[in-house]
Amino acid sequence: MLPILLIILVALAIIGIYLFKVQLRKQRIQQLYSAPTPEHWRPMLEKTLPMVGKLSSEHWTQLSGLMNVFINTKHFEGCGGLEITEEMKVTVSAQACMLLLGRDVKVYPKLKTVLLYPHTYTDGETARLGESWNIGVVVLSWNSVVGGARNFADGHNVTFHEFAHQLDQEDGAADGAPILGESNAYQTWARVFSHEFEELVEKTEHGQKDVMDDYGTTNPAEFFAVATETFFEKPRQMKSKHPELYEKLRGYYKVDPTEWI
Repeated sequence: MLPILLIILVALAIIGIYLFKVQLRKQRIQQLYSAPTPEHWRPMLEKTLPMVGKLSSEHWTQLSGLMNVFINTKHFEGCGGLEITEEMKVTVSAQACMLLLGRDVKVYPKLKTVLLYPHTYTDGETARLGESWNIGVVVLSWNSVVGGARNFADGHNVTFHEFAHQLDQEDGAADGAPILGESNAYQTWARVFSHEFEELVEKTEHGQKDVMDDYGTTNPAEFFAVATETFFEKPRQMKSKHPELYEKLRGYYKVDPTEWI
């Protein structure tokens, strides 16, 4: 009887320690979110990410809080001789956290590390601008990050793209369906996204152009990432050409990017 009681007591102690650590982490995250952020962040971003100047004060307060959490809980590492600077952390975190605005969610809970290369890097024989790994890592080309941030109307943004993959991968599968909350939301999401994906594939096969990049025809996961880029960077065109898809993304991201144009 005594060994069994001892085992139960040890198990309860372990659970108690775990719950205590979880609570401490929650408190730290809340403190980071609520803490004042450096005043120079916004003017810095208005140079590297000009659309920040169009955010409402409410959205900027949310974004800066999310950025503070991101910067203080994720590890940034330079690759290929790149030395990480504050500007790099601020620029990457701002774009990553724009995907979380208005949403009551954790700040990429599975993400641990952001790897930054100075320019396009190679994976074997393939040149890459970025990658999202399902082991808590995002890889980005800093040159591409800057280009995507400054040109906020071309529909291409490697940071949005790779962090959309992170959102997609939070449930463990990169399948173009992120965590939606309500179970009945998946059916309508699948219907809309399957139809739009097939339509983009058909257009691409016939040499027709679309507001979304044809890289989205690769698979459903890439379609979601490309659709996310388009939603944030070409909202009016997407709303006009793909109204149902736009509404699904607006419902998911809880923002209307047409307000920032």
